Formats: sequence, C-alpha cells, structure tokens
Amino acid sequence: MAKPLKVDEVWITRITDLLNDMEFGSLQIVVHEGQIVQMERTERKRFENTSSGAAKSNEVSRMASPHLRKSSSR
Repeated sequence: MAKPLKVDEVWITRITDLLNDMEFGSLQIVVHEGQIVQMERTERKRFENTSSGAAKSNEVSRMASPHLRKSSSR
C-alpha cells in the first residue's frame, strides 16, 4: 500500500516559488515512499508572431529549401 504523502510548509513554499513566475510550462513532482524527492520545471517561452519575424522566417525557409531538395535527390 502507498504511504501517505508528507507535504509540509517548506514544500508548499518551494512549489509556490517554482510556479509563481511561470507563464507557460509544467512542474513535475517526483514522490518516493510518500516523500517529495525531486521537482522538474519545464518552462515555455512564447513570442508574438510579428511581420518582421514572419518575413525573416520565410527567408530562412527559402534559403534552406534548395539544400533539402539536393539531399533528398541523392
């Protein structure tokens, strides 16, 4: 049978601190024998798609396309 999870005020503070400044992402909490032993934070940064960024992205795609066609025709 699983042991009951022990979460004291110290862990609540640690979890809160990791979540407070996160806008997009996840927090994975690893529990071993009823105690938190590890936390892994994965954060995503999202950026608005601006017209200058879109133009640059298209330019990169055009530059890469001939190389992709060469390598796939071998």
